[in-house]
Amino acid sequence: MTVDTLDRPVKPGAFAPVSLQRRIKNNVATIFFLASFLVALVPLVWVLSVVVARGWYAVTRSGWWTHSLKGVLPEQFAGGVYHALYGTVLQAGVAAVLSVPLGLMTAVFLVEYGTGRLVRLTTFMVDVLAGVPSIVAALFVFSMWIATLGFQQSSFAVSLALVLLMLPVVVRSTEEMLRLVPDDLREASYALGVSKWKTTVRIVFPIAMPGIVSGILLSVARVIGETAPVLVLVGYSRSINPDIFHGNMASLPLLIYTELTNPEHAGYLRIWGAALTLIILVAAINLTAGVFRFVSNRRR
Repeated sequence: MTVDTLDRPVKPGAFAPVSLQRRIKNNVATIFFLASFLVALVPLVWVLSVVVARGWYAVTRSGWWTHSLKGVLPEQFAGGVYHALYGTVLQAGVAAVLSVPLGLMTAVFLVEYGTGRLVRLTTFMVDVLAGVPSIVAALFVFSMWIATLGFQQSSFAVSLALVLLMLPVVVRSTEEMLRLVPDDLREASYALGVSKWKTTVRIVFPIAMPGIVSGILLSVARVIGETAPVLVLVGYSRSINPDIFHGNMASLPLLIYTELTNPEHAGYLRIWGAALTLIILVAAINLTAGVFRFVSNRRR
C-alpha cells in the first residue's frame, strides 16, 4: 500500500483500497498462470485429438467390443479387442483386490494407531515405493515370483507388479481422507465409551469413504495402462484365456505393442483403436470416481 493509502482514514467496516502496485502484481500473476495452463493444455488436446481421429474408425466398427482376434490374419481388419479388454480389467481387478486391503490397513495404522519410529519408517517406505518405476516393479516380481520361486509367467504376475504401483497411491489417498475427519468426532465417540476400533470403523471410515473410493478408482486408472509389467511378465494371446495363473493373456497395452510390428494397414488401425479404447476406459474410471464423490457429498 502507498503512503497516501496508509494515511487516509478508513471508515469502520470498510476495506482499505488496494494499491495500484498490488493490482498490477495480481494481474501479472493471473496472466502467467493462465498462460501456463494453456501451454500445458495444448499438447494434451493435440494428443487426444490425434488419437480420436485415428482410432475412431476402429472403435465404431461392429465386433470391436465383442470379438477377439482369434483366427484373424494380420492383414485383415476384423475381430476386436474383447480379449485385450478382458485381460486389462482382470489384471487391474486382481491388483485392486490385493492392494486395497493392504493400503487401507496401512493408512489406518499411520493415522489412528502408529507412533514413533515405525510410523516414520512406514511413511518413508511408502514414499520410496511411490517413486519406483513400473519397469523396476516388473523386474522385481520377475526375479522373486518367477526366477526364485519357480512360477511361470502369467497374468497373476502382472497383477503382483501392479500391486506395487497401486499400493502407495491407495495409502496416501486414504491417509489424507482419514486426516480430514475432525478429531472432535473421535473424542465424542470415545467419551461415549466406544472403543477405538469401532470408532474407526463406524464413524471415521463412513465419513472418509467418498474420498477413499475416489482414491482407489484413481489408483486403478493410474496402473491400467502400464506397459512394462505386461511386456516382462506375460506373453500375448489373440484369444481369451480365463486362467489367470497359467498361459498368455492379452491386454490393451500389450496389444498395442504387438501390433507395432504389423506393417499392414489393419495393424495401424488396431493400434490407434486400442489406444483410444484405453483412453475411454481410463476416462470412464475417472468419471465414475467424480460422480461417486459428487453423489456422496450431496447425500451427506
